[in-house]
Amino acid sequence: MTYSLDFRKQVLKSLDEGMTFAEAAKFYNLSPTTIQNWKRRVHSKTTRQTKPYKIPDDVLLNDVKEHPDDYQYERARRLNCSKTGIYHALKRLGISQKKDFRTSKSLPNKKSGVSGKA
Repeated sequence: MTYSLDFRKQVLKSLDEGMTFAEAAKFYNLSPTTIQNWKRRVHSKTTRQTKPYKIPDDVLLNDVKEHPDDYQYERARRLNCSKTGIYHALKRLGISQKKDFRTSKSLPNKKSGVSGKA
């Protein structure tokens, strides 16, 4: 949650007037660490340190079409990203990867070891 700049300045002004970090934290219902961070930098961060990476939708959709039965770690290895990245991209696209071994193209169509004949 981002607090307004006015609120941050009010908390820091209380510190300047003699209130301790613990007292300010209790009074304003904040963490002492939050107040210490504000003392170092009053303004909130507006930019990220790293570039956000996204897996292109068309690349992922093509991969799902070509390899419908693959696990997320296999897709991640092919697309050079993490399993978590694949998970979030599939979720973003509304694709649910439920395994159905009856229609799997990667497994041969075998029946279980139990014979249906008596």
